[in-house]
Amino acid sequence: MALGFLSRLKAGLSRSTQKLGGGIAAVFTRRKLDDAALEELEDLLIAADLGPAVAGRVIDSFRTSRFGKEVTDDEVRDALSAEIARVLEPVAVPFVPDPAHKPHVVLVVGVNGTGKTTTIGKMARYYGEQGLRVMMVAGDTFRAAAVEQLQVWGQRVGVPVIAGPPNADAAGLAFEALKRAQAEGADLLLIDTAGRLHNKGALMEELAKIIRVMRKFDETAPHSVLLVLDATTGQNAMEQVRVFKELVNVTGLVVTKLDGSARGGIVVALADAYGLPVHAVGVGEQAEDLRPFSAEAFARGLVGDSVRLTARDEAAEDEGEQGEV
Repeated sequence: MALGFLSRLKAGLSRSTQKLGGGIAAVFTRRKLDDAALEELEDLLIAADLGPAVAGRVIDSFRTSRFGKEVTDDEVRDALSAEIARVLEPVAVPFVPDPAHKPHVVLVVGVNGTGKTTTIGKMARYYGEQGLRVMMVAGDTFRAAAVEQLQVWGQRVGVPVIAGPPNADAAGLAFEALKRAQAEGADLLLIDTAGRLHNKGALMEELAKIIRVMRKFDETAPHSVLLVLDATTGQNAMEQVRVFKELVNVTGLVVTKLDGSARGGIVVALADAYGLPVHAVGVGEQAEDLRPFSAEAFARGLVGDSVRLTARDEAAEDEGEQGEV
């Protein structure tokens, strides 16, 4: 029987859970929550990439509510998962294409290697299965591998891919793709882009040009700008968000490769620092491993919460399998 996504999320977060949950177990067997214990816990939270701001607030909360009391590691995990879920809840926003736009244009940005192209392919498959007419644009024209990868995804999921010759003008390609998508009645247009962050000036110019040229055809495009982040980069993801927010109006985040990282806590730090919607998280290579972001499930998975999946959780999980990315 195939695992449901909550189960896959838990498995995908296992390295992060081992780092954070295991650390909590080592610090708290049954001891009083005194200054020394709180200091150890704060160090542990910062080391788990939750960031000093979140760690400080969690410690303040514990100091107010539980200081001097004897606690177990399970009690600390339960309280910590609730606190993390509270931080994440406002940003757990599914991506919903706007039917008022035909097509809804999504510009997908991020540095090379974060999983942009794979994310686009997975989104195309998902929304195609929901009955939407989807088209993809191979806008990273400087990397032949990116174009080929998107074409493979297109063949796999039955979605047309619009591509140009090597080193073609990405803005011109996006413009022609938008014209074609509108003419063919597409619901969703997913545009891949280059991610050469080492050459920030050129990247800024290219992204700005893509947007400027598309707006000659549709002044509202793009309707969404999704930034794809690789969880394995940890705190470097914070800098990527800062830079891309300077380059373009980022409207939401997708966090990939959580299954290969012990740095899942970075999602919490990002939520706290930027408050951008986290539309989806990736916990594996399969298309079904990119799913909507659930604050509670993520928080519980991250800390190794002692609460197990209940029948209600499983029912919600089944329903979530049908939800939006």
